[in-house]
Amino acid sequence: MDRPASLFVLGSLVVACSAKVSRLPQPGESLCADAFTIEIGGKGFNLALGAHRLGARTEGIFAIGNDHFSQLAHKVFSQTGLSPTMLHPVDGPTGSGIGFTGERGENCLAVYPGANRLLSAHHIRAVEQAVRGAGLVVAQFEIGDEPILEAFSLARAAGARTVLNPSPYRPVDPRILERTSILVLNRVEADCIADSLGLGDAEPGLSRPFGRLADALLGRGLEMVVVTLGREGAVAYKQNAIPLRQPAFPVDAVDTLGAGDAFTAGLVTGLMEGLSLSDSLERAAACGAILCERIGVFDALPTVTELGLFIRTWGTRIPA
Repeated sequence: MDRPASLFVLGSLVVACSAKVSRLPQPGESLCADAFTIEIGGKGFNLALGAHRLGARTEGIFAIGNDHFSQLAHKVFSQTGLSPTMLHPVDGPTGSGIGFTGERGENCLAVYPGANRLLSAHHIRAVEQAVRGAGLVVAQFEIGDEPILEAFSLARAAGARTVLNPSPYRPVDPRILERTSILVLNRVEADCIADSLGLGDAEPGLSRPFGRLADALLGRGLEMVVVTLGREGAVAYKQNAIPLRQPAFPVDAVDTLGAGDAFTAGLVTGLMEGLSLSDSLERAAACGAILCERIGVFDALPTVTELGLFIRTWGTRIPA
């Protein structure tokens, strides 16, 4: 029997410190935190771990430094069932970050890329066989353009689909965009790309559908554009199709850090399993909602059992 296609994650890894506070601090202000966590994170790691917990065969590549944090990374990969062979040591510090989350779930954070920015095309060529053999290759912007362009070029040449989440946002290299199958954006990132394409504020308003942006991107050869809108849910655009809207699950959010990563993990695993776009979006929204109900990211990313129970519990009670 053939093995199921794998998900290949162009990863980022950071040692993430997170403080739960009553409100976000002002410049120069010190606050007493209600909770504090230190865990392995990073957008790429969150996506890989989220997909792994949802049952996807997950492969990838992550750059780590030569400091004591690298030992923690090896330990965590082994404990979670992710292969430590995905970790590639480089000369420098492991990535790190810190975030604050207020009582209403709002957050702010800063990430020091460290080793993540040292991932290169050379590293990608060392794992070329895994990239070419993947069903989906996923990247985010906590690593540089060079490894993304190399991996996406290899993937598309082999007939694999590619997924890009340009977060944290920077201008998207047109060569990467040309090799992207699915683009996953939040509202801020969508606004930035719209501005870069000269679309500006042609569709003003809090709930604007981003239709003109999607048309422009789909016209460049993308298969699909997904825009996440927080409490307003998400919307997926495809060529010659009516936009598909996914309402948000109206949970009481206590921590929104990592919600976008959980959403993307749910989306790509659904697509990998051959689920319909509607079911994949529902899975993605449920993963994001589950995460928002919990503090932290590492222990909050849902398992496939938790996801199924959540969706069955909500049933048809999601408001349109």
